[in-house]
Amino acid sequence: MSDSRQTGTLTTGDAGGVQTDFDACVRAVQSKDARFDGWFFTAVLTTRIYCRPSCPVVPPRPENMVFYPSAAAAQQAGYRACKRCRPDASPGSPQWNERADLVARAMRLIGDGVVDREGVPGLAARLGYSARQVERQLLAELGAGPLALARAQRAQTARLLIETTTMPMGEVAFAAGFSSIRAFNDTVREVFALAPGELRSRVAKGRPSAAAGVLSLRLPFRRPLTPDNLFGHLAATAVPGVEEWRGGAFRRTLRLPHGPGIVELRPEPEHIGCRLRLADWRDLGQAISRCRRMLDLDADPQAVDALLSADSRLAPLVAKAPGRRVPRVADGPEFAVRAVLGQQISTAAARTHAGRLVAAHGEPVSDPDGGLTHLFPSPEQLAAHDPSALAMPQTRRNTLAGLLDALLDGSLDLDVGSDWQRARARLAALPGFGPWTVEAIAMRALGDPDAFLPTDLGVRNAARALDLPATPAALTRHAAAWQPWRAYATQYLWATGDHPINTLPSDHPTRRTAHTERMSPAEGTTTR
Repeated sequence: MSDSRQTGTLTTGDAGGVQTDFDACVRAVQSKDARFDGWFFTAVLTTRIYCRPSCPVVPPRPENMVFYPSAAAAQQAGYRACKRCRPDASPGSPQWNERADLVARAMRLIGDGVVDREGVPGLAARLGYSARQVERQLLAELGAGPLALARAQRAQTARLLIETTTMPMGEVAFAAGFSSIRAFNDTVREVFALAPGELRSRVAKGRPSAAAGVLSLRLPFRRPLTPDNLFGHLAATAVPGVEEWRGGAFRRTLRLPHGPGIVELRPEPEHIGCRLRLADWRDLGQAISRCRRMLDLDADPQAVDALLSADSRLAPLVAKAPGRRVPRVADGPEFAVRAVLGQQISTAAARTHAGRLVAAHGEPVSDPDGGLTHLFPSPEQLAAHDPSALAMPQTRRNTLAGLLDALLDGSLDLDVGSDWQRARARLAALPGFGPWTVEAIAMRALGDPDAFLPTDLGVRNAARALDLPATPAALTRHAAAWQPWRAYATQYLWATGDHPINTLPSDHPTRRTAHTERMSPAEGTTTR
């Protein structure tokens, strides 16, 4: 989408379904429709500025509008970012988490910093395609190649560091991923029409600067967002030492390429408050990407809820709490290990097993602000220890050993750019992995929005209460109408129960303790 005046694929709620015409984009811009932020970008021919659709300034004349599918494409065409609406900071396109094709997988990997760390050849190798094929497909759909897309991400990271820290500009440049001070200066001037020093001087006087190694920012999302099940699930299943709910926020440790990190995520009405403590600022972009993915912040709730509401049995649930998200994870292999530890036992027991594993094999971290103590052990760290020391049945030890072998030999990929169906097939071939475990990993680790758990106890109880088919086969047939959003339908079904995964937790410790003694429908017994 460029001077051809076409949008790519637009879809959200009542906005008319899939749109590919210029007029649809014009209407979104003229109505300042925030639902389309991140779907496309509006460039203005007369000012050479590009904006998000909801930009608060007076919309330009339609004849002066040009639409681009990515900020990188607009930048590559010579447009600079609007200083009012900050288009580089808009929610990401929901397509990259909804789709499993090459372009979507590439965008997830670029967001995770793969191009900065491994270059385009590394990106192509992870995807299983040639660098030329990856370049061609990204250019065809997004108007920019992997280098330009990574450059746009570096520019956004640089702006965050410039405006929210007192780091010297040289340190900002390398922390944001630039290879030289010159490339940093040129990119900032080109994208924001200001020198780095001028960009910093625009920050309001008296704004407190970040402490060393700490950054506070706001993570945007598309409304509506119901945080109850999102944060409730993360808090109720938190692994001691790795995750905790403290002071109204979910906190956890992160394993990042250049060192450990700690993130604090707090639900607010208009955004998610995010406080990051990083050992190395070069990990900032990847840390933000993982936080957004963990909270499913790039989802399109209008499209999800519109389709699910078409089912008369789900419609009241959606109307009661619209915008439910799928609670995902910061690390795919970590969740797979946790899923094995939690097979056939309660949430409390699963947390206990995982906590013991962390205490014995996790890498210690320092947390000045709370009670986090370790990184979750990596597959390499776990494989180096005798599984017989784990207090669980031998069959489950064998399942864990098979999982670790597959992760270490590369035959199983659970990272952000993985092929969902290939990962499912590989998991299903491992001993001890039934449909429930495979789909739970697909939902929360792989991020497949259509993952579905018809054998889950909580799903089946909800189905009976709603007069839906209760047997797995019949429920699966009925749920075909919920595609491609069955993972979200699962959240609405789980929310009919009274388990604490469905509510924002209290900060009172006795209430939290009582809650964790109950079986979670998301971690309970399964029908294999």
